[in-house]
Amino acid sequence: MQSFGARLVDPKAGADSRRGGAGPSDHKAITIDGMTVMVPVHTAPAFESPYLVEQPDEFGRSRVLRDGLPLGEISFPPRPKFYGLTTADGIPYSKIAVLHGRDVLATTVLQTCIRYQSRTKTCQFCAIGQSLAAGRTIERKTPAQLGEVAKAAVELDGVRHMVMTTGTPAGSDRGAAILAESAAGVKAAVDLPIQVQCEPPDDDAWFARMHEAGADALGMHLEAVSESVRRRIMPGKAQVSVKRYFEAFEAAVPVFGRGQVSSYILAGLGDTAEEILAVCERLVAIGVYPFVVPFVPISGTPLESHPAPKPDFIHGILGPLSRMLVSSGLKAVDVKAGCAKCGACSALSTYERSAVA
Repeated sequence: MQSFGARLVDPKAGADSRRGGAGPSDHKAITIDGMTVMVPVHTAPAFESPYLVEQPDEFGRSRVLRDGLPLGEISFPPRPKFYGLTTADGIPYSKIAVLHGRDVLATTVLQTCIRYQSRTKTCQFCAIGQSLAAGRTIERKTPAQLGEVAKAAVELDGVRHMVMTTGTPAGSDRGAAILAESAAGVKAAVDLPIQVQCEPPDDDAWFARMHEAGADALGMHLEAVSESVRRRIMPGKAQVSVKRYFEAFEAAVPVFGRGQVSSYILAGLGDTAEEILAVCERLVAIGVYPFVVPFVPISGTPLESHPAPKPDFIHGILGPLSRMLVSSGLKAVDVKAGCAKCGACSALSTYERSAVA
């Protein structure tokens, strides 16, 4: 379902789905056998998906059919209670942070990016400007706002960890400064594990600064692993070389700890399975968790018509990768906060459990 997406018989079932923004977009959180996964529902491949989700019954349960044959039952996580609140100055909490998966609070602290201003520089899969243009979020979330919303999300909805990402601002810190002050703002309000995500800053000292400010985990996302694909798909971000990423990984792991630094890798952009696994092997050797996710073409981006990766391609990566992770002692369950801990955008953690068994 993460490769093909799903069609919803009842459009209201997708009311709280993610559109635009940074991170899993055009998705809907769906609970299958007690596990919440993010499934594309608003993408071009999803509209042609063999998977159909029927209208929910009175208990919120739906059947999933493939090519007309029933496969099983799913449910949708309830609308978060904190979505009904607003700040003192009238901003809905849902414009400051949103729920990902089942128990993860996520926010883009700066909803603009120097890469997004020009189509010759932007990451072609990114929709960071869409949710801002549609009025679903605000450009800059203050540390106080983030702390207020995080506290409410913990108390009302049982949120267990938080992801903070950012568009890349001008300046050599590449967003580390704004993430550090944001993490400090949340930790001043509530004891919540936080992952921060940014491009590698020029100065490695920022890793200690973010950690001291309250960040428990760090994501620096390669997205694509070969320089040729990076230059084609993300021409601006590719100016920060893979070599620099690995230098940053080497510097960050001693600060945050093994397994607490991760890299989001989008399988299906053009890298071969062999190329992805080779880079994953290098990352694991350093102590970095490679979080491999099937690429989802987002509506309104240059790659909206790009084909989603086939399930067998993803299986050919996640199987060997899960064994690599388990044998190295890096497991999603041990990550303190962030995408790898949530695991809703990839089946990798499920593969890990099979590898242990």
